[in-house]
Amino acid sequence: MGHRIRSQKRGRASTKYRANSKKYKTRIRYTHGSEGMSATVLDVRHDSSRTSPIMKVRYENGKDDLLLAPEGIKVGDVIHIGEKGLLQVGNVLPLAEIPEGTFIYNIENAPGDGGKMVRSAGTFATIVSHDVKKTVVQLPSKVMKTFNGSCKATVGVVAGGGRHEKPFLKAGKKYHQLKGRPIIYPRVSATAMNVVDHPFGGGGHDHAGRPTTVSRSTPPGRKVGQIAAKRTGRRR
Repeated sequence: MGHRIRSQKRGRASTKYRANSKKYKTRIRYTHGSEGMSATVLDVRHDSSRTSPIMKVRYENGKDDLLLAPEGIKVGDVIHIGEKGLLQVGNVLPLAEIPEGTFIYNIENAPGDGGKMVRSAGTFATIVSHDVKKTVVQLPSKVMKTFNGSCKATVGVVAGGGRHEKPFLKAGKKYHQLKGRPIIYPRVSATAMNVVDHPFGGGGHDHAGRPTTVSRSTPPGRKVGQIAAKRTGRRR
């Protein structure tokens, strides 16, 4: 009898496959009641659980908050929340108030959810067009998505986009970088495993040795590869 494969272990959601909650400094989201206020950037910090740096800001009412930092922001800059006509890097505005062609990030999927989309370092979305209470946005994947015009977003590009340009050089560096995320490192290829550990294992060579497309009704332990694929092969 074979072992439990990796996807079965991940489905149990044990601590090995969950992110270390101690690494997370806070939950980054837009604060309710901050509309119409300005905030001063007090500090730009590293967050080991994220790919992008975060910035500490202080609102006019004296409350502090943490937000995703955009490229070009620095300590002492002032950002504005929800003020119409103020289009500068770091400002938070409803999508309906942002002109077409503007780069944005940390987009709310529904009004008031605090920001869900386009949050990785170096990523940005683009405002494509406006309609009645609707805004079409091109995501980093080039997919066009329609949002409610009341959803908020931040103007600019998420900072930290050059993180891939510097190599790790040591395996230990990458180990510590991935330690705060639900990613297992190092990851062993399925074809490099033994036949009892994975359906693609065994054979003495790195080849699956069997079809990699499986049915959606395949039982656990055999449900690996391209599950219920509509098509395979090279696209022409």
